[in-house]
Amino acid sequence: MTTLNLIAIRDGENNGGFYSPAKEKASIRGPYQHRFHIFWRLRRIAKLKFFLLVFCALCGVVLFSSRISSSFGWNVHSPSSAFSPSRGGYTVLMNTWKRNSLLKQSVAHYASCRGTDAIHVVWSESDRPSDSLKTYLRKKVMAKSRAALKPNFKFDVNEEDNLNNRFKPIKDLRTDAIFSVDDDVIVPCDALDFAFTTWQTAPSSMVGFVPRMHWLSEKKDTHASYYYGGWWSVWWTGSYSMVLSKAAFFHRKYLDMYTNQMPASIRDYVTRERNCEDIAMSLLVANATAAPPIWVKGKIHEIGSYGISSLQDHSSKRHKCLNDFVSLYGNIPLVSTNVKAVDARNEWFW
Repeated sequence: MTTLNLIAIRDGENNGGFYSPAKEKASIRGPYQHRFHIFWRLRRIAKLKFFLLVFCALCGVVLFSSRISSSFGWNVHSPSSAFSPSRGGYTVLMNTWKRNSLLKQSVAHYASCRGTDAIHVVWSESDRPSDSLKTYLRKKVMAKSRAALKPNFKFDVNEEDNLNNRFKPIKDLRTDAIFSVDDDVIVPCDALDFAFTTWQTAPSSMVGFVPRMHWLSEKKDTHASYYYGGWWSVWWTGSYSMVLSKAAFFHRKYLDMYTNQMPASIRDYVTRERNCEDIAMSLLVANATAAPPIWVKGKIHEIGSYGISSLQDHSSKRHKCLNDFVSLYGNIPLVSTNVKAVDARNEWFW
């Protein structure tokens, strides 16, 4: 008897069928239930039509605005025009170190960006790049480039391992713009193009994707101590005073200034500590311009699994570098700002 209660109740008076409470409830409702079902379906169809009308209206607004903008001389797809031969492009200056697989990925990617006029790989390993690696990368550049004038590709081979090598002057450059990047950093081409356009509005500034901050930690008499803040400091305070050269544009004149005009004591420091060449470059540009850098909002992808920044004492070394450089300068040339460049075409609200 109890097992029947788990499934259904046997009804001997109704042709030996099974009695179902749910079926009885539905039969009692009769035609009213059917009417409710029809109403519910009509309501769904009405909602669907409403959303389709809204979608069509939005598409119409976008189409109308694009036609209006073109009629007034505006072109919302103009970044490609920034790379006409008369305006030039940029030179990708890529620092690498014993990561040929990452180097191959990065070179292939930046060769596909329309603004790339040349790619220079800063090579500081004891063994020179192999002929097979050179041949592979040259073929990859030719295959990936979408420009009529293919980018120049070259290894800048150095005799010693030194982080200062990444900022040595380069002969026969065809561009004023240098895009300094690490071999494990990928910046999408559209974001790179926008950053280049931003740099063209302020070619003496550093324009980059990785902001950092400094602030006064303590001051005793004439001695001041500064704190180097990473990404979370930028996010928390909403301000920054540096953009790192692992992904940044700057004018080629700063290569000469870094190598030949910046105090030799700073280059010696970088050589000895094997760190902080990016802070040194930020200080150099800030000292020359008395202006802040420009942070470009954009996603970048780090394809490597490790680096200097992953070391345990990385932050403490950066604090020390900053304060040692400031003491060599005699002041703090960095200028803080809370302004960033954003491509409004990629924003829903602006």
